Amino acid sequence: MNSRAMIVAGVMSGTSADGVDVAVVKIQPGRLRPKLELIAHEGRAYPRALRRAVLAAMNASATSTAELARLNWRLGLEYADAVSITAAHHHLTLDLVGCHGQTLYHQPGAAAYAGQRFACTWQAGEAQAISARLHVPVVSNFRPADMLAGGQGAPLVPLFDYVLFANARRGRVLQNIGGIANLTAIAPGAPADRVMAFDTGPGNMVIDALAQVLFQRPIDRGGRLAARGAVIASALKWALGNPYFALKPPRTAGREQFGREYAAAFLRFCRKHSSRPEDALATATALTAESIAAGYRRFVARTMHDHAVDFIVSGGGARNAALMALLARRVEPLGCELAASEEFGFPAQAKEAAAFALLAWQTWHHLPGNVPSATGASRPAILGQVTYV
Repeated sequence: MNSRAMIVAGVMSGTSADGVDVAVVKIQPGRLRPKLELIAHEGRAYPRALRRAVLAAMNASATSTAELARLNWRLGLEYADAVSITAAHHHLTLDLVGCHGQTLYHQPGAAAYAGQRFACTWQAGEAQAISARLHVPVVSNFRPADMLAGGQGAPLVPLFDYVLFANARRGRVLQNIGGIANLTAIAPGAPADRVMAFDTGPGNMVIDALAQVLFQRPIDRGGRLAARGAVIASALKWALGNPYFALKPPRTAGREQFGREYAAAFLRFCRKHSSRPEDALATATALTAESIAAGYRRFVARTMHDHAVDFIVSGGGARNAALMALLARRVEPLGCELAASEEFGFPAQAKEAAAFALLAWQTWHHLPGNVPSATGASRPAILGQVTYV
């Protein structure tokens, strides 16, 4: 392997479909694991028309091939713009780009279609448009290789979590709260093949949907609206009865489980017990906090063997004060110390984008990027496809 450092841009747009995060990382081979240094990070909101198109296409019951083709190219152009602007702002010359793309559909389990049963996934965003604009190779389409090795194609951030956060003496839980919430659990001194990771359930997805329907706002900024409400106990109990929460890891979720149909059913149940919109939003916020804590309590706590645990939160949910307060009340009695990833030197919004920079670097060097214990794959797999200039 070439020992020189590479400057790699990671590009992430998550299930919240609110925009693009770009993280530029300097990566150099190390004796045991790569060495990473974050050198730039910027976020860019989707233009309103593009966000509408993305949300309409996600888990859509019907659309047109022309609409999907146009969206795929439009997203590629958006990613190219986001990376180009970030590189220009920071006077950087890139060696490589890793682009996750925008998930439009993710089906981790086999289902029948046209005479065969198979799992499938689709992350849109034309990689050639990025490569042509930036004049560097692009690694994209990361999830299929893991799925074809028997995994669920998610989560793919655990390798990054291990490289950056593993500790010999303290347990680490890396909790990302995007549209969907997912955690990576690393016991003290654990090797990479003992990392546990899974999607805990909804993150901001149901909260955002209710903020839009009830208050005509894209998000509940800072959790201020939810803070004015009271949790509807019966609705929270009903929501936590969803069969997803009984599944054992590895497990993965998306808009197929917690998208607009779920949010509409959740709101209908809330309205049976309270007419106050703030109460419905408070209950959605409590659902995220409680499902995260329940996942940790049921599947992770025993693996930490009574060691101190840093519960490190990243993603958009880390900026929701109401959600963070609820989460602290639920995980701190379990022996966890809640913290934002900034306290460990990594901005919350940069983490997932930086993870795909690392995965691109792994692919470029013909190294596997999945963690089979997290995804359920039968073997390590080199992820993604390389688009050359």
